[in-house]
Amino acid sequence: MGETQQIILAGGCFWCTEAVFRDVVGVSEVESGYIGGTTENPTYKEICTGRTGHAEAIRVSYDPDAIALDDLLDVFLGTHDPTQLNRQGNDVGTQYRSAIFPVNDEQRAAAEAAIARANEDHGGKVVTTIEGADQDGGAKWYPAEDYHQEYWEGEGKRNPYCLATIPPKLAKLRKSYAAKVKADA
Repeated sequence: MGETQQIILAGGCFWCTEAVFRDVVGVSEVESGYIGGTTENPTYKEICTGRTGHAEAIRVSYDPDAIALDDLLDVFLGTHDPTQLNRQGNDVGTQYRSAIFPVNDEQRAAAEAAIARANEDHGGKVVTTIEGADQDGGAKWYPAEDYHQEYWEGEGKRNPYCLATIPPKLAKLRKSYAAKVKADA
């Protein structure tokens, strides 16, 4: 087992991206939170206004010996729509933007390559941005409130929005990335 790495990904609603990445091989932890804005210690209510500049995001802890960063990024770009600017489905606003927050130069290069691959698949229409994370002097990570963590496993399965949005994402994960899905997922 390799040394655990982390990367921060924003692909719309963090409940949805968290649910997908909890089922990915090599992922040991997924934390929902906020990144990329100017408000210190933002709350969910503040984020929802779209005025803080933050994105709803997930911080993914993974074993690079179990899943390559390139594969992790391909799953990310393949399980949300990276061609929608500041929205995912009915969720509209900069807080739902598609962005990658690399924590080092290796991740930044991998993110650039992943976006280039996705652009080939999407006719050059990918709007996913690469933004700075705290480790390189960029945006600071703020964990979301406790009730947002592992949301799909708890409250989410009773939430009509989640029931309409998350199962299709999980189905796409299982169909398009079957070799990257945990056996117990």
